[in-house]
Formats: sequence, structure tokens, C-alpha cells
Amino acid sequence: MSSTVYFADMRSRKQDEGLLHKIRWLFDRAGFGTFVQPDDLVAVKLHFGEQGNTAFIRPLFIRQIVDRIKELGGKPYLTDSGTLYIRTRTNAVDHLNTAITNGFAYPVVGAPILVADGLLGHSTVDVPVDFNYFDTIHIASDIYYSNAVIVATHFKGHISHGFGGTIKNVAMGCASRRGKQEMHCKDLPQVDPERCSACGECVEHCPAGAIRVVGGAAVLSRELCMGCLECTHVCPCEAITAPREATHEMHEKMAEYALGIVRHSRAKFGYMSFLTEITPDCDCNRWADAPIVPDLGILASDDPVAIDQAALDLVNEHAPLPNSALSEKTPKDDDKWQTLWPDIYPYDIIEYAERIGLGSRDYTLVPLDRAPEPHCASEE
Repeated sequence: MSSTVYFADMRSRKQDEGLLHKIRWLFDRAGFGTFVQPDDLVAVKLHFGEQGNTAFIRPLFIRQIVDRIKELGGKPYLTDSGTLYIRTRTNAVDHLNTAITNGFAYPVVGAPILVADGLLGHSTVDVPVDFNYFDTIHIASDIYYSNAVIVATHFKGHISHGFGGTIKNVAMGCASRRGKQEMHCKDLPQVDPERCSACGECVEHCPAGAIRVVGGAAVLSRELCMGCLECTHVCPCEAITAPREATHEMHEKMAEYALGIVRHSRAKFGYMSFLTEITPDCDCNRWADAPIVPDLGILASDDPVAIDQAALDLVNEHAPLPNSALSEKTPKDDDKWQTLWPDIYPYDIIEYAERIGLGSRDYTLVPLDRAPEPHCASEE
């Protein structure tokens, strides 16, 4: 069954049809207003970006979602869960300071910020499921108890997954620390001792303390490694790589987690994806590389699989920008995602997500060139 994905491009042809207006139009046209009731607690789930990163969704864009929720009588709050890796969002205090530093202060966005899984990632609701990989999932409590969730995703590349989209934002971003650990792979990353410089960067950033430098090269402990692949991300020599099978398993685990969160949380879910500053890497980086394609626009849907498929397709349809990570690589089958990360098959996650019933890869893209009629959202 085909799903509908609404799309607003970046063009602004007159004063009352700018990008800020379009965010509100998409919210209404996708029917999100129908599940925001007066006094509902509404989570706006996003990624605040690491300190030093500049590619995350602009706070001014998020303000449009917040204001629309308030107009409907809801009580919005911004939220994300803490990270496994050790940077500036590992605990709630650092996370809040990072969000404010990156522009998500109350006077800008008009809503408070809650770290969904608490001070140290232990605020969780354990939910029984009957999945291939899991019999219990661990949902961040401030997601689980919300009345509605608007998932606002900055669509971009990702070193471990090929791309970071809506499904990942729901799965990793709405899980508590224990859930994140369970989603990560069991297979150890592999170290090439010939390339390893013994710099210790992986040791410093390993959240499990599973790496030591021995005899001039990094050595990983199978007993301690949680499979987060952070070492592959921070290695300046590209001496540590993840086996492809590990990435495949992690993708399927994320799809199951996303399904469990959407099905078993008390909230109704709506999804918006921002195809702006589409960088080759995640916003978890402490920097942002040049965009790989021009800014394309914003998507909205009630189907997390369809919105990810539409975003992947839109990026693949556009020529790469010069002086970007894409322009430096030999194209692989006209597929930008496999060109960027040739050792990763990025479509595992949406293929498996469709197979288990999270959504449909078959979609109809509906361009939104003008505001819907005022009554449109209530009639959806």
C-alpha cells in the first residue's frame, strides 16, 4: 500500500510563502494537528548537534513546529536521549548546555528541553515485544509517556549506517542507554596494525573502556566491547573498520526498535525530515563537512519508512556539489550513499523495516506549493 509524503521545496516566491510558512503548511497537510489535543504533552524529537557542529536543524525551523503545537492547545517540549559515546551529550547536564549553546534556548524556540532518558540514561520504560532480535525494548521515559511525538530529522550521511534518517532518529534517539547498547552490533571492529599510529584517539573515546594500545597498535577487548563503532568514527588513520555483517545486524535491530517504540509508546507519531545542509556525516561530529548536494526542502509523512525512502531518492536525483566528499569519489552505480560509504549497504534498514510492518517504501510524493485550506488538517 502506497504512503503519502508531502514535500515543500526551498523556493520562496513571495513573502507569505517562505520556508517558515511551509513548515507550518506541512504540519497541517500531513495531519499532525489531528492528534494534538488541548493540554497534550507533545515531544518534538530532534538532534541538538554536538558542540562544534553546525549542520543540525536550525532552531528557527523548530520554532515553527513549537508554535503550531501551541496554537492547537498542546504543550510542546524539545527532547532527545543521551549518547553512548563520550562527548557533549553523554549526560543530561552536558546535553542541555550543548542544546543551549547551539541555539535551542527558550527565547529562541519557545519550549523547554527535557533529556528523554534522564540524567545518566537510566530513565526508561521496559516494554515486552516479540521480535526477531528482542523480547524487551527499553524506551526513554519522556518519549513513552508523551501524548504525541513530532520527529524532526536532519537527513544526512552516516559513517556507520550510510545515512541517518527518520528510522534511526526514532530507534536510537528514543531509546534509553540500555536500548542503545542492545542495538549495537556484537562483532568486533577490526584493527589494521599497519595503518594504526597508536595515537590513542580510540582509547580516549571508547565509552566501554574496551581498547588499549599494545605493541604499537590498538587492541579491542571482546569482553568489554559494546559494538558502538565509535572507534571507527574517531580513528584519524582509518585503521579501524566494522565488518559488513555487523552493520547489517545493527540496521535490523534499529528497525525493530523503531517499530516497538511507535507501536508501544502511548504517543501518536508524525515525521518531518529536513533536507538541508546534507552532510556526509552525522550531527554527532564536532564539525560539519560541506553539503554533498544543494538544499532540497522538507518532507512530512505519517510513515517513517516512506519518508526515508523519499529522502534517499531525492538526494540521489540531484547532482553532487563541487568541493564536497562526493565530488572526491568515483561514483558507484549513480548511488550517492554507496559512493560515500562503499563498505555499507545503507538500504538494509528500510528493507527490513518494511518487511516487519513499520511502513512502506512505496510512496506518492505530493509537492506542496501553497498553503492548504485552513480546515484541511482537521479533515485528514
